Amino acid sequence: MLHTIAIKLKIPDNTAYSALTALRRLGVDVAQVERADIWLFAGPASSDEVAASVQRNESLFNPNKHTLEVLESPTPRTGETWVSPIPSVDNPPPGSSKGVAKHFVGWRLFAKNGEPASPAVVKDAIEKLLCNPAIERAIT
Repeated sequence: MLHTIAIKLKIPDNTAYSALTALRRLGVDVAQVERADIWLFAGPASSDEVAASVQRNESLFNPNKHTLEVLESPTPRTGETWVSPIPSVDNPPPGSSKGVAKHFVGWRLFAKNGEPASPAVVKDAIEKLLCNPAIERAIT
């Protein structure tokens, strides 16, 4: 079974704010940007057990500054992209030796009306700022 966990800051996220202002300067029509660490865990445990395990792992989760959300699907939501480094022989992705976990940086974009951004806006943001195609890949 595959479990998807999103870990976001509950304190102001300066990186997300910087991305928002840069995207606006680049002409991307976006009103809000949220950033999260997205973790995909494979295993027989329930989602609640995986979430509890992550909350006990101090290298992933600090209850003073993070919130944790169990996502229903192992794919990006509407208005969202997940970015990860392109794996290489010298630099395999985290957890790849055991195939137990994958890590992405999730970027969720919102329009002025508070709705998730359209796929065209997300694609524009990926191409202009959120993903360097030479070293990263983005999924939507």
